[in-house]
Order: sequence, then C-alpha cells, then structure tokens
Amino acid sequence: MTQETLTAFFGWMTVLNLGFLTLSTLMIVALRDWMAGFHGRMFDMDPSEVRKAYFRYLAHYKVLTFIFCLMPWLALKLV
Repeated sequence: MTQETLTAFFGWMTVLNLGFLTLSTLMIVALRDWMAGFHGRMFDMDPSEVRKAYFRYLAHYKVLTFIFCLMPWLALKLV
C-alpha cells in the first residue's frame, strides 16, 4: 500500500465521519424533544439523562474522529 493510497483512505474516512457527525448533530438538535422522549421510553431513562448521553456521544465521536481519522491524514500529508 502506497502513501498516496493511505492518504486518500484517511482523507475519505475523515470526510465520511465528519459528515455523519454533522448529520447526527443536526438530527439531535432538530428533533431533540422527540428523540429524547423516544429513547427515554426505549431505555427507561429520564429525558434529561438522554440529552446528556447525546452530548457525551457527540463529544466522544468527535474526539475519536479527530484522533483516528484526521490526525493520521494530516501526518501523511505532512510527510
């Protein structure tokens, strides 16, 4: 596998993950009350706890995307 192939792989992986993160964020913001009620009933949680879980999910997903997608792509671009 060449450096160009790896760079393209990590670049597209970054784009896809950031797109999914953006879509998830927009869905959570736009449908906040409905989703919190739905998942609260599904998992027997209070809607305020569900909203906190959404925030943790988005924060963890963003950090993992930066560490495992964006940083390797940047490192390969700098080499």
